[in-house]
Amino acid sequence: MNRQKKQLVFKIVLVACILFPFSGVNAQKSLTLNKAVSIALKNNFDILVSGNDANIARENNTPGNAGMLPTAALNGSANYNRNSTFQKYPDGTSVNLPSLNSTSVTAGAQLSWTLFDGGKMFVTKSKLDEIESLGEIQYKDKVLQTLFNVVAAYYDVVRQKQQLKSIRVALNYNKDRVIIAQAGFNAGSLLKTDLLQAKIDLNVIMENQINQQFIIVEAEKTLNLLLGQSKDSTFEITDSIPLNYTPNKTDLVQKLNSSNTSILSFQKQIDIADMSIKEFKSGYLPKVDFRAGYYFSQSTNPNLTIAQNRTLGPQVGGTVVIPLFSAGENKRKVAVAKIQSQSAGYDLQNIRLQLNTILDNTLTDFENQQKLLQIETENNELALENIKISLERLRLGQTTSLEVHLAQEDFVQSNTRLINFRYNLKLAETKLKQLVSDL
Repeated sequence: MNRQKKQLVFKIVLVACILFPFSGVNAQKSLTLNKAVSIALKNNFDILVSGNDANIARENNTPGNAGMLPTAALNGSANYNRNSTFQKYPDGTSVNLPSLNSTSVTAGAQLSWTLFDGGKMFVTKSKLDEIESLGEIQYKDKVLQTLFNVVAAYYDVVRQKQQLKSIRVALNYNKDRVIIAQAGFNAGSLLKTDLLQAKIDLNVIMENQINQQFIIVEAEKTLNLLLGQSKDSTFEITDSIPLNYTPNKTDLVQKLNSSNTSILSFQKQIDIADMSIKEFKSGYLPKVDFRAGYYFSQSTNPNLTIAQNRTLGPQVGGTVVIPLFSAGENKRKVAVAKIQSQSAGYDLQNIRLQLNTILDNTLTDFENQQKLLQIETENNELALENIKISLERLRLGQTTSLEVHLAQEDFVQSNTRLINFRYNLKLAETKLKQLVSDL
């Protein structure tokens, strides 16, 4: 082996050592897509926060919060007074008490219960039911969005690793090209420019390999962030993108309008706004409260005519409030609630229109990516055959390094397009499933 060949081999070994240190020592754990999704559901911070919001709505949905249950409390107080008192009567007599001590103690148990409030408590309970359902829908929406991001990030890592694999294939062809050019130059059948161009292209591919490795690291960090893991967590994933999905437009449109989380969310907001109208209308009706309790009261003042006063026993009472005039507040609240309900209806129509448009566009994108993938698959086979023929022609001295360079560029670009078409097709598939809540 001559000196130039030794230098070439040394370069390749050096790059390999830099990019893949101790690859056989520390085996990385395997991470499937299902496992990544499972980790995200447990650790993703957006999902955890959204889950807490749903839990808050669930905790708020109680009969007590709706005002349907009574309240009971124990009350007590004690006071001590020391005063100086002077009293003068019309007949000229007077009383002077320079030190008047008095004490008072009260205690009691009281039950309060709203018996009737125009039906507001029942409407409020139904409204809390709807708010809890809305919280669950919004939680599901956040889960679906996170799952879409996880799938996109997972297969982006796959895509970048496939791109690295493509670069290595091109690197192998370029090494053959350098060897052929070196042999041709030594034999006098090829110009030195052919050899130089082959070495330049080899160096460029080595640079691309290093850059691609960095891109993979960045893609893995993005995935770890979505999984709620340390950015330094290492894993090994599949090297392929499965493409076995066949969408049915009729089914997708039907599922979109019946199960899409955004549509369901706006429908719930209409229901909540309608409940608010009923709540405010109850303000026109009377309100009846019941009150019962057992009370104790004692006061002492030895310097007065009645030195001690004590009361003990049950009390029962109630209040009735009949609204006569509220300065137009009830009317204003009902009017505002009706406008909000109308706006929620407009939002629902708008989101339906937007999502149906997105569905159509995504279906079109899915079909286009399928066609592009089919064409590029054939084109990639042609590019592979072309580079092999070009290398053989270079070996026989029937072409120049420029032709091989162009064939090599075509092959690399075809690989890149092929990988991207597969990734874009998977993204379109995932988006369709997200739209119909089927991830």
